[in-house]
Amino acid sequence: MLSLRISVPADLTDDVLAVLEGADQVTGLAVMRGASVIPPGDVVTADVAREGANPVIEALRGLGVHREGAIRVEPVETWLSRPAFDAEAEAPGASADAVVWTEVGNRAYADSELNWTYTTFMVLATLIAGIAIVLDSPILVIGAMVLGPEFGPIAALGVALVRRKGQLFAIAARTLVLGFLAGMAATFVAGVAGRVFGWVTYEDIVGERPNTAFIYTPDRWSFIVAVIAAAAGVLSVTSARTGGLSGVFISVTTVPAAANVSLGAAFAAWHEVTGSLAQLGLNLTGMAVAGWATLALQRAVWSRVPARRVTMLRRRPVVGRPPE
Repeated sequence: MLSLRISVPADLTDDVLAVLEGADQVTGLAVMRGASVIPPGDVVTADVAREGANPVIEALRGLGVHREGAIRVEPVETWLSRPAFDAEAEAPGASADAVVWTEVGNRAYADSELNWTYTTFMVLATLIAGIAIVLDSPILVIGAMVLGPEFGPIAALGVALVRRKGQLFAIAARTLVLGFLAGMAATFVAGVAGRVFGWVTYEDIVGERPNTAFIYTPDRWSFIVAVIAAAAGVLSVTSARTGGLSGVFISVTTVPAAANVSLGAAFAAWHEVTGSLAQLGLNLTGMAVAGWATLALQRAVWSRVPARRVTMLRRRPVVGRPPE
């Protein structure tokens, strides 16, 4: 269930109410006349079943509410309402499967913003990955992979391709490239400093590293894991079930590969550089393509759900225990 709070100019209020009253998925509709100061007008609140939210939000956007006022969409974790239960039962598909495109789009833009926080996390993650390579420590590799924030813009690339948003694609690609360059530059400088002070030797970089050799030796399994992990990550994002994201971060070797490129360059170990660049490119490509394919499949499947759902409802009663 989602809660809508709409600040709307008074001259649009009746049109907004007509849209909400005409949607079977909407319950708990209320209007507070004159309650909005900016913009001057009214405040309308309503509850809407998550799986029926997209057409309602698009209809409100069609009225221009978002240009002159505001539409706030918030998840409702706990609720008790027989009308709301009936609205969810009648809505197409299942709530857990519903993709609210406005929610996904907003998150994609937010996660793709190039700011000091994103850049700092990328630098710190890459530095930790560099230390993991020197120490041949798989635990530190995992830590660096979890710390890295790169999945946000990678997922945004898929959203941009599916929704045909060129601006979002450019923002996400810029953030991804500049973030990796910042992390790699910092690790390169740290590698040169370690070489000068004698803390890191050439043998530490090119010697036998059984626990971290996968960082610079890409193969078909690297691509397959990247595809599966990205698909799982996109599902976590679109369903608002972020618990699976940690597993996604741990599964794909992006930040450690970038760190190995920097250390290899610092010590002129070019075979390390080429192998790690191949690993990085393979993983990023696999994740971007898988993210796009997952979102495209979700959109295609969801577009066919409403008619099928209505047919099923006609044949059998709604399964589930309504609130007393």
